[in-house]
This record gives sequence, C-alpha cells and structure tokens, in this order.
Amino acid sequence: MARSGVRMAIISNRMESIARKMQNTLFRTARSGVLNTAHDFSCVILTADCQLLASAESLPIHTLIGPDLMCQAVRKYHPELKAGDCFLHNSPYEGDSHAADHCLIVPVVDDGGTVRFFVLAKAHQADCGNSKPTTYMGHASDVYEEGALIFSAAKIQSDYTDNQDLIRMCRTRIRVPEQWWGDYLATLGAVRIGERELLQLGEEIGWEALDDYAGAWFDYSEQKMIQAIKRLPSGEITVHSAHDPFPGVPEGIPVSVTVRIDAEEGRIRVDLRDNPDCQPCGLNLSEGCARTAAMIGIYNGLIDHGVPPNAGSFRRIEIDLRENCVVGIPRHPYSCSVATTNLADRVSTPVQRAIAEIAPGFGMAETGPIMPPAMGVISGRDPRTGEAFVNQIFLGITGGAGTPVTDGFLTIIHAGNAGLCRQDSIEVDELHHPLFVKERRLIPDTEGHGTMRGSPSMYAEFGPIEDCTMHVLYTADGTIHPALGACEGGAGGKSKAFKRERDGSLTSLPNCHGAVLDHGEFIVSHSAGGGGYGPAMRRDPERVLHDLREGWISPERAKDIYGVVITGSAETDTLAVDPVATQVLRETR
Repeated sequence: MARSGVRMAIISNRMESIARKMQNTLFRTARSGVLNTAHDFSCVILTADCQLLASAESLPIHTLIGPDLMCQAVRKYHPELKAGDCFLHNSPYEGDSHAADHCLIVPVVDDGGTVRFFVLAKAHQADCGNSKPTTYMGHASDVYEEGALIFSAAKIQSDYTDNQDLIRMCRTRIRVPEQWWGDYLATLGAVRIGERELLQLGEEIGWEALDDYAGAWFDYSEQKMIQAIKRLPSGEITVHSAHDPFPGVPEGIPVSVTVRIDAEEGRIRVDLRDNPDCQPCGLNLSEGCARTAAMIGIYNGLIDHGVPPNAGSFRRIEIDLRENCVVGIPRHPYSCSVATTNLADRVSTPVQRAIAEIAPGFGMAETGPIMPPAMGVISGRDPRTGEAFVNQIFLGITGGAGTPVTDGFLTIIHAGNAGLCRQDSIEVDELHHPLFVKERRLIPDTEGHGTMRGSPSMYAEFGPIEDCTMHVLYTADGTIHPALGACEGGAGGKSKAFKRERDGSLTSLPNCHGAVLDHGEFIVSHSAGGGGYGPAMRRDPERVLHDLREGWISPERAKDIYGVVITGSAETDTLAVDPVATQVLRETR
C-alpha cells in the first residue's frame, strides 16, 4: 500500500509538471497582453473518457467543469480520432465558458491508435470577432448581436497540418489577425508539448500503469473530499444575491442559491434552479460556468487545500441546473459573452457565504464584483505605429474576501480566477499600447470590515497618449450590490466609474459603457472591495494598526468600526494602540 501511494504521488507530480510545461509554453510565446501579462489562460489533462485529471495553476472558472463537456463534444462529432488531430472549440452551448476563450483540444493517441488522454489549452482572446472591439459584450441582446466566431469541435489540424479554411476565417474576422495568429501558435505549442510529454510518459511506465494511476488518484481525491465535508455540520440554507441593472435587464438579475451539506454522507449539493430564465443580455452563464461557479464556492468554503480539484473529488458534489436558466443551461441564441465573470461570481460568492452561515469557521465572505473600467477592453489605432490595437487590461482590481483565518487576498481580481490572473505592469502596458496611467492606488475605508477584513477597493486613472483616440468598453457589477460580509462581517466598497474631462471635472459613467477618450481625457475606475468575515470588534488591534499605517483605513474608522483607540501620528511615525482605552471602548459596545 505504501509503495502504491508513493507511486501515485510521483505520477501525480509528473502530470502536474506536464500541465505546467503547457502553461509555460503558452505564457512565454503568446503575443497578446491578456495572455503574456495577465495570464488569462489554462491548461489541463483529461482521461480518455473525458474526466479532469490535472490542471496545474489554471483558472478555476476555466477548468473544473467544462473541459470534460468540450472533450465529449469532440468525441461526439469525431468518433474516429487520430494522432495529429487538433480541434478548435469555443461554443458556450457545448461546454466552453464563453466565445472569447478559444480552446485547442488534442487527443493523445498511442502507436496502436488508442486514445489514452486529452490535452486542452484555453486562451482568452484579445479579440474574437465580436461586433464591437471587446470580448465582453454585456449589452448584446443575443448571440447574433454579440457577433463572435463560434467553433464547435472544428478540426483545425489533421496529421499535424493546419486547416487553412479555419485559419482564414479567423484572420478575416478578428481585428488583430497577426496577434491572434501568434496566440494560436502559442496555444498550439502548449497542447503539442502536452501530447509529446504524455506519449513519453506512456512509453516509460506503460499505459496500463497510467490507467491504474488515474483510477487510484480519483478514488484518493474522493476520499479527501469526504473527509473535508465531514468536518462541517450538516445543514441547508438559501442565500440571495443580485447583479446590478444592465442593458436588457433594467431591474438587474436576482440570484438564489440553496446549499445543502450532508456531512454524514460526505456530500454537498447546490441548487440553482430557482432563478430567472435566460435574459436578453450577455450575462447568461454557459453550463460550464454555471456548474464551475458553484463548485468554486464549495472549494473556497471548505478551507482545505488538500482536496485535489479533479473528477474524483467532483463525485461528492451535485449541482442542480435547469435548461433556459440565466445561471443554468443556456438555449441558443441567448448570449453568454460575459459568462466567466459577473454572474458567475454571483453564484460562487453566495455559495461560499452560505457555507460560512451553516458552518462558522468555514466558508468565506463574498469576493468583490468584477469588471470595472480598469479591467476593460481598450482599442483604437496606435499613433506610434499606425496599427490597430485591441486588448483587455488588468490595471486595478482587488476584491479579496475575508475568511475565518485570513484577510482578503488583495489582488484576487475575482472568485473565478482565484488570484491566478495578474495585475498589469503599468510600464509594460504603456510600452505596448498608446496608454498613459496617471494613478493607481488603494482607496481608504472601502474594505469589508470584520474580524478578518476584505480587501479595500483600488483606484486607477488612465487615458490615451497624444494623437490617439481610445475606446474603453467595460461591464462593471457591484455599483449597487456590493460584496456582502459573512458571520456579521461588513460589505466591501462599491465599484464606480467616471470620466475626467479636460477641465479636471468628473462625469459619472454607467456601469456598462463604451467610453471614447481623446488626449487629455481619462477614465477613473474604482474596483469593488471584498466582504469581511466575523464581527469587526473582534479584530486583532495590531491588524487594525497595520491597516492604518498602510493608509488603508482612517483613524476614525479604526475607532468607530473596529473599536480601536490609536495614539500618536503617522507624520511622526508614532502610531500605536492604546490597549486600555481600546478594551474600555469595545466593552461599552
């Protein structure tokens, strides 16, 4: 038994290393900033029967459920798979997250012609052929207005040779064809690296041994999930959230999430069926995103990083969806353009908050809603080169939620990527685009207060350089409905958007908008803060002092919200906690 356990651990590490090689290949060779700067891509390995096996440091919203559905679509449309095949898939109606995430899927076929594994690389595109220069068409009433090229398990390579028909389609419809071509080659390199490494591993230890490993790894992962669930009390709760009003949904979108924990059986069930039908906007979730979003909330809420996120641990989770539901299984032609972010987070974060309410000491507060202008898509023509540019930026997003044991992850960006996407380097963005970033900083007193606080909001101000007109399209949530706290924790700061005119005045902007900026005009973006966990009056005074010294909270907030009395001043570097006065103040409250 010990020897088999060691062998399973070694092979698991080999599988993870293969997925990391795929990741590194894509990261180091991609051309668009959303890939080589923000890291908005994922690479996974699946078994021959389409079960998720390994995913390295991939974005959760890309990889939990979805790759299996996409591989099933490949098998459905292409029963005969051969070495050298590669398939382009981005249909949100058949497993993909949204049309902007181009996936390349390769069957790993042994010398005898048997499919042994699948490798899949998913890469968010700078442009995917939408009717507007953005990959997030929140205002699209349907998939036709969205306009993206959608490929359903389309064979883009046979015998390792490109299908030029598909290549020409992409080059013709995508606004930055050479950039897309470079990203395609980077993604193709990733899946071919994965294929090569798995073939070598199969030759080294044998395909039968790898089949045995996969079964044992799934069984082990299931047992780890059972153990994690058994640490929780049994219970059921329904929690509510809501997405802000948006084009096509002027009243917003309410979301109801029912979480049921059966600790004795080691099972968790999430029911999303009691929600509105698909809506005439781009916020509808794809099935892959709906299932995955609920599962993200569960894995976050368990507070147990020893549970491998794969098809084995998935066995203990049930997600109830219904067809034609805004957070369920979409019907064509409803648009799923923004499926990976806004409404997906309105599923993930209530699930993790629900677990906190059932099981204090577990779960999390709500992560900040996403997509302020500093995470928008910029486009125009670069006066330095005369060439068109399109790219999503990640210039200022925080959002981390308080947990039972930690403050909010300052740069998580949103629940769906778990902090694996990166904030842009200002210098790199200004080098690659005709962009000037005037300011980026945290905003005081915007954290969700709590025993463990959420992250404060981030301020970013940016605009075009001289002789440039820049379009900025964004789809912000959280301007009305903030991230809620858990177990008496407070809500995070709200998202805001403004345009700074040439005279310096600020004009408030809608939460879903396409701004046009000339030189001397700027977008001002406030990201949403994260919710807090637990009562603020129980926060360690030294943590409050730290936040005050960092400028994240004011002295007034330290006293009024956290009940901490501070002496000294920041100017003289003499700030300190008055423990006696703090105890008296907290006791009176």
